[in-house]
Amino acid sequence: MSAIIPEQCLGARAMLRLKRDDLAKAAQVAVATLADFETGRRAPHPRTIEAIRTALESAGVEFIAENGGGAGVRLRKEITA
Repeated sequence: MSAIIPEQCLGARAMLRLKRDDLAKAAQVAVATLADFETGRRAPHPRTIEAIRTALESAGVEFIAENGGGAGVRLRKEITA
């Protein structure tokens, strides 16, 4: 699994309408750590970024890797039977 960039985190949180403190709680990270990551003030430990990514994916987004068109994020399509 690849790391996400701050812009993907912000975009995912906006799509999901999650407040920063709600995501921090879901990822079990400090709100200040999340804020520092999203604003580019500092890069957290890779395990912290992974926890943020996992929390966002569990909430319903999927991340699109950089493939020449830029990294991105989208809402996960619900599969109905």
